Amino acid sequence: MANPKKPTHLKAVQGTWRRDRDNSAEPHANPGIASCPEWLSARAAELFFQLTATLLGMGIASPDDQAALAMLASRLEEVELMTAAIEDGGRVYETVGAGGSMMVRARPEVAMRNEAMRHAQSLLGEFGLTPAARSKVSAGKPADSNPFKAFG
Repeated sequence: MANPKKPTHLKAVQGTWRRDRDNSAEPHANPGIASCPEWLSARAAELFFQLTATLLGMGIASPDDQAALAMLASRLEEVELMTAAIEDGGRVYETVGAGGSMMVRARPEVAMRNEAMRHAQSLLGEFGLTPAARSKVSAGKPADSNPFKAFG
């Protein structure tokens, strides 16, 4: 599977941007904070606000990312719920097979949690919220640190 396309601003801060490969018509995200969708549960809404605060602190928050942030918050909540179910019921259960013998099977919650973790990890990487994703980007100086601002 090919690597996903990287946004131009990430290429610029990494020093890999090239004029001959630039998409001059690339849309830019609006700055600001995403509002929490009403369909999120109370716990997912908490996670949504935590993620939004983190992105705001990193200087990359945008209301345009509402849907992806909601998905991420929902998947993180699902990881918590499935983990609680696994802690209560264990990773496996016993059942009687067709031949009458005892079988040990994995609980469905284990696979559900693994899938939610994979999806959440992918979404965290999209937002630069993993150590590996952050190590690939240099945030640079904040816009307010312009040394010539006093002369304006």
